[in-house]
Amino acid sequence: MSDGTLAEALAAGGWAHIELDLAGVTDKPAFMDRCVRALALPGYFGRNWDALADCLGDLSWAPPARGRLVMIRNWREFALAVPNDWSMAQEVFAEAGDRWRGTGTPLQVVLALGESS
Repeated sequence: MSDGTLAEALAAGGWAHIELDLAGVTDKPAFMDRCVRALALPGYFGRNWDALADCLGDLSWAPPARGRLVMIRNWREFALAVPNDWSMAQEVFAEAGDRWRGTGTPLQVVLALGESS
């Protein structure tokens, strides 16, 4: 299934499709900048792990959706450059997914294994 088809299928089902592209990201500030843009985080977002967890744990700032799929692309460079930060990112996203499981508005995070061009 191509990304276009996936995005269209998600939109038809009322899901938001969010692509977090980490190409060229090698540090935490750049990661947080990408999260701000991709997730359209609110202006009060503090650009740290706790703030990211808080925003993903309370989506009242986000447009309504039946569910959200966050696809993380080109993550390997970030993972290799700052493995501790990559571990924290995985933990924050996993906890957010757990938080929304079974609520009727799930948040799913997937890692794209093939790198986009």
